[in-house]
This record gives sequence, C-alpha cells and structure tokens, in this order.
Amino acid sequence: MRAVIFANGELGQPERMRALLRADDYLIAADGGLRHLRALDRKPDLLIGDLDSVSQPDVDWLAGGSTEIRKFPAEKDFTDLELALRAAHERGVEGILLAAALGGRLDQTLANIGLLRLPELSGMDVSLDDGLTEVRLITATLTIQGSEGDIVSLIPAGSAVEGVRTHALQYPLNAETLSPGQTRGISNVMLTDQAAVEIEHGELLCVHLRKNNL
Repeated sequence: MRAVIFANGELGQPERMRALLRADDYLIAADGGLRHLRALDRKPDLLIGDLDSVSQPDVDWLAGGSTEIRKFPAEKDFTDLELALRAAHERGVEGILLAAALGGRLDQTLANIGLLRLPELSGMDVSLDDGLTEVRLITATLTIQGSEGDIVSLIPAGSAVEGVRTHALQYPLNAETLSPGQTRGISNVMLTDQAAVEIEHGELLCVHLRKNNL
C-alpha cells in the first residue's frame, strides 16, 4: 500500500497530480491539504492536524463519509505534515508520496524536504511530488523515471557525499565528491527516459524537474 499525503502548500496544476494517484492509495490530508483533495474530488481516508487551516465548507464536504479525523492541539511539537508522515508509517505503508509540499513559504518548504531524513522513513520509497517537480533522498542508488531533457539536480543533504556516479545524464559524475556550498551537481540533463545515480557515502537530495515545467 502507498500513502499519498496532501500538505497545505501550492499545487499549481492539480490535473498533473491526479495522474500520479492510484485507485488503492491511502489518502491523508494534512490539515489544509484537504482543499487539494476536494479540488480533485477524492475524499481522504484520514484528516490529521490542528485543523486551523481547514475551512468549514471542506469539513462539511466530509460529512457522512468514512474519513477518520485526528485533531491535535495548536501547540504541538510537530508540523501537521510530520504528524501525517508518522501516521502513514504507523499504518505500515511501503511508500509515501507527499503532494503540495513544495512552493509557498520557504521555511515550510525547507522543513518539508528535511522530513525525507526522518529515521522512521529509512528504507521506504518516499518522495515529494507535485506533478512537475519531484524530490527524493538518495542514500545508495536511485533510478529516475522521466523524459529526455528533464533537469536533474543533485544537492548534498548534510556533509560531503562521496563516490557519486551518474548514468544517462549529460554531464557525468564518475566516483566524484559533492560538497555542501558547491554547485557541481546542479542542472544536469536526462539523455533518455531513465537515468540513475549511485553514491558510496552520504545523503544526496535529487531534484527532478520535468521538462514541461521549464
């Protein structure tokens, strides 16, 4: 089972997001992310958060359905999105897609990307994706599915990342080191519909911009 969590960020082209959804996805609305699901006419299985960003019409839309609602105090230790991630992990899903977690407030976007490093998510297939931009964390290998001409940027998530190798990217990296504060891994280009990245040590953020977003 895969969980798809809708945050309260931007979702510029909802139809692109709709194309990523599966019929059997476990849908979670992280507080105000409920508005995106309503726009897609997909009721969530779970609504979670302090619910300070949920409109009354959206709540009324859920009436009579089977959505579970977990309300937390406004003064809490975690963001609504982290609560949703923890709920998905507790459910035992094999993969998680975070939607509408990019764009909008810079602090929230950076924090959302940082959630990819949660220890509970280690070994799981987790991505942030709005249909146009995809962000993943690489700890060993990653195969990137896309199109020729897509942009791929590789950014160290913490300390220097060693032994970086790329396949089917225009500017190859061959057992190289990418260090924080340098831009060596920015704006590479996919040569085919599939590319790959391998690393020997460290954590690397992969930002995949689909060419129809450029």
